[in-house]
Amino acid sequence: FSASSEARSPSQLLAGAESGRTYQLTGKVVAGYERTGTVTNFRVRDRAGQVSVPVRYEGVLPDPFRAGREVIVTVRKEGGVFVGEKDSLITKCPSKFTAEKT
Repeated sequence: FSASSEARSPSQLLAGAESGRTYQLTGKVVAGYERTGTVTNFRVRDRAGQVSVPVRYEGVLPDPFRAGREVIVTVRKEGGVFVGEKDSLITKCPSKFTAEKT
């Protein structure tokens, strides 16, 4: 898959995202997102941290989209915002299984 790219965290994108290039952003949705029509503005933070980036996404959101849910979305940097590619946002389901402690 020559067009695929490695998933990047918000802190990795802040450290070196180039304008116009696309990235797979992964992290958790921060509380307080805003929806106007089909456009949703939200922030995605690192899984284990507080660093976050703003995302503007136009399109249908998956039903499980909510604060605290892990997402993956294809984005490109436009100024200080990461713009999501339409129909690229998916939510990761929390695992129902955990490793058994021995």
